[in-house]
Amino acid sequence: MKLKEDLNPMLLLLFHLMVWIYTFLTFMPSYILSWVSRPDVGCCGSEEERAKKMKAHSVLGCPEGPYRAVSATKRLATSLHPGVDTLDKMFEDAAMRFPHRDCLGTREVISEEDEQQSNGKVFKKVKILGEYCWLSYAEILTAASQLGSGLALLGQQPKNNVAIFCETRAEWIIAAQACFMYNFPLVTLYSTLGGPAIAHGLNETQVTLVITSRELLETRLKAILIEVPRLQHIIVVDNTPTSWPGYPRGISVHNMAAVQKLGARPENGNSVFVPHNRKPALPSDIAVIMYTSGSTGIPKGVMISHSNIIACITGMAERIPNLCEEDTYIGYLPLAHVLELSAELVCFSHGCRIGYSSPQTLADQSTKIKKGSKGDASALQPTLMAAVPEIMDRIYKNVMTKVEEMNCVQRTLFILAYNYKLEQLAKGYSTPLCDKLVFRKIRSLLGGRTRVLLSGGAPLSATTQRFMNVCLCCPVGQGYGLTETCGAGTISELWDYSTGRVGGPLVCCEIKLKDWVEGGYRRTDKPHPRGEILIGGPNVTMGYYKNEVKNQDFFVDENGQRWFCTGDIGEFQEDGCLKIIDRKKDLVKLQAGEYVSLGKVEAVLKNCPLVENICAYANSDETYVIGFVVPNQKQLLALADQYGIRGTWEELCESKAMEELVLKIITEAALAAQLERFEIPLKICLSPDPWTPETGLVTDAFKLKRKELKTHYQDDIERMYGGK
Repeated sequence: MKLKEDLNPMLLLLFHLMVWIYTFLTFMPSYILSWVSRPDVGCCGSEEERAKKMKAHSVLGCPEGPYRAVSATKRLATSLHPGVDTLDKMFEDAAMRFPHRDCLGTREVISEEDEQQSNGKVFKKVKILGEYCWLSYAEILTAASQLGSGLALLGQQPKNNVAIFCETRAEWIIAAQACFMYNFPLVTLYSTLGGPAIAHGLNETQVTLVITSRELLETRLKAILIEVPRLQHIIVVDNTPTSWPGYPRGISVHNMAAVQKLGARPENGNSVFVPHNRKPALPSDIAVIMYTSGSTGIPKGVMISHSNIIACITGMAERIPNLCEEDTYIGYLPLAHVLELSAELVCFSHGCRIGYSSPQTLADQSTKIKKGSKGDASALQPTLMAAVPEIMDRIYKNVMTKVEEMNCVQRTLFILAYNYKLEQLAKGYSTPLCDKLVFRKIRSLLGGRTRVLLSGGAPLSATTQRFMNVCLCCPVGQGYGLTETCGAGTISELWDYSTGRVGGPLVCCEIKLKDWVEGGYRRTDKPHPRGEILIGGPNVTMGYYKNEVKNQDFFVDENGQRWFCTGDIGEFQEDGCLKIIDRKKDLVKLQAGEYVSLGKVEAVLKNCPLVENICAYANSDETYVIGFVVPNQKQLLALADQYGIRGTWEELCESKAMEELVLKIITEAALAAQLERFEIPLKICLSPDPWTPETGLVTDAFKLKRKELKTHYQDDIERMYGGK
């Protein structure tokens, strides 16, 4: 979809003339050279050619598959290098090849100050952040080895679980590498989980030792210690304070540096450090027990072996061209999420450096960056980045809001450049002049050097994907995977600018479809086979921890191959690319028999500028859909001003008149996007408070927690369905 060209005709003519001259001068030499060297190719760009190639084949020739990547039709990939079959070997191999290269970086916090907002709330703002301080691969390996030795001296035994409940930071990875080296299965818990979910994870895995931060210990963990009777040791990653009074008897609190110092002491007359009681893991041993975000109920622990993660790393790395030690990755998503952990491990395997950030300090305009100071992306200038659609949607809406505020000439030039570049990308061409003159400032939002942006965690809308490709001047690799498949499934090739698809299977796995008759999806459907997506291969995990019932429901072993039944509905297209079209759990049958895909409705309506976030809801015994909407504050205030409606933010969100105006606008957006009438919410309620992981209404990857949202808005549901 192009941006609308409601423009001055003379300006339009002038721009098109300039573009024609520029295109002629830029592409005629390359056209002649390509024709001379390969007359059979003609004017087709190499990227356009590659985008048209087959991505995957059905190995049995059946429409339902299984489908494998073209380069893996004979054998699925299991490792990057022969013999490197566990995570400790992988990092040791990287440290041997890149010992003195930067590995992990953290920005120094120079000073902080509190800033009061207009609504009276106080936010702690980072006043000034310094440069990134780096530790080399060799230094990280030493730190991890000493920490692991220290944990062993505290009594931790191989194959006994260690929990980590901590924000994304360098110490998280050092602790993880220590556990991988000493064969301590690592239990990962989201830092935003509530008390009952944290206690459930710690008790189910029977941990005696947990690694956390000072803030999370004092604000979240301390309150539930009495509910975790087996816990003996708490390791705090921060250096201060060094003493921890007031904790229950039987629980010792240690600073991470002190445990490393303990582990570094020479033993048994040795004059140098020797790892204490290290028993390396086997490829089949559990590396991680990763607790899900709990979007559908109590978090489940997924058992992931070393060989699962090694296979995943192999598959993901193959889709990132020219990945090498010159790359810089910015880490800010939760490391307890499989997307972030897998992405960082891919970087380690190739000697990249990783600089740490957070969603609150990522960009110059982030909430904890003082105005006029540099955000982390500007300071680090990463070349690689992973993002969830929620973050990219925010960037898109913020930029487009600023475009609307431009004067006529500026807005005209932006729209013309945007549409021109969109056309060139479709042909496989780049637009260096537009990138430099028009999109440079937008690209600088992420540091200005990003060459690969990996999207995962949820579907990315076509509008946002096109915007990121055009304005951030880098390809977006849209991926599909689950915790149960170690995050691996598919990633679109970076020169494929089509939207709505997630690419072909990675080289580490294969994918097939299974009929879902109730939803009307069959492998025999035309023009494309459709059905529930099943992923098989060495990346498919060992199953759910202590949950045999769910293991039997979702995991299948056939002919030596392990498969996971995803619950997602997909279709395979002619070139072997997968398209996600529905989800079993999101499908609701209305009273009149129509099926509504709630996720589809939400994806369409989130593109409406008025909508910051939305949850569609439907009862099977009702005839229509309703919705909970978090409105965009700037857009809603402008709408209220336009219609002369006055009040505070909370009063506007409670206003019946505003509800009706917003409903009218999102209904028009839904019809424009060709939603069926029965799919469009008939009633909505406006929420003045945003949904963040801290509220418990969305996961750390910003997926909706439908059960919690239903409980939170129960009164509104009764009102909207009761006709009150």
